[in-house]
Amino acid sequence: MDCSKRGERWSLAGATALVTGGTKGIGHAIVEELAVLGATVHTCARNEVDLQNCLSKWEKMNLKVTGSACDVSSRCEREKLMERVQSIFKGKLSILVNNVGTGQSKPTTEYTAEDYS
Repeated sequence: MDCSKRGERWSLAGATALVTGGTKGIGHAIVEELAVLGATVHTCARNEVDLQNCLSKWEKMNLKVTGSACDVSSRCEREKLMERVQSIFKGKLSILVNNVGTGQSKPTTEYTAEDYS
């Protein structure tokens, strides 16, 4: 395959993406890959220092990445994150990567709707 055609095929120019947990591991790699392919990416992380370090690195790489500190296990913080993302991307979100998880240790029959909200 011609490399120039491959680049065109995988262009994400004009796409917007939200990647949760984007400062470490798989999330970090996904943020970079999406941005390298041309997407405008917003990421979030619980640790503000890690987030700022990553944002500085991505800025030096000329990648279009913004970020905010957010603990997505908190409903209130998730709502603020979504408001921010809606504002940044003017209501258009093309790609969502849910890259965080939380764990609750209790029997399945004891879970409530609040556990999932």
